Amino acid sequence: MDMEHERQHPHSHLFTLRLWEEALGEGKAEWRGRVQALASGETAFFRDWPGLVATLTRLIAKSTAAAEEAPSEAQRTVEDDALEI
Repeated sequence: MDMEHERQHPHSHLFTLRLWEEALGEGKAEWRGRVQALASGETAFFRDWPGLVATLTRLIAKSTAAAEEAPSEAQRTVEDDALEI
């Protein structure tokens, strides 16, 4: 994501979602899916809607924790400027 987007939507997360119908035999099928966090590239698969919700919750929590641990752009700029002196 670009920095302008991050400034406008600091708490947003972008995912791709793929759904498909999986044949189980005897005329039965179930929906399955794959979700990918675009910022990290992490991918997870699920077999039901509660699985999708759990996966999204986990990916968002992980992304939020990583963002809190990483230095902000302002901190990086200050550190980079200090290195140039």
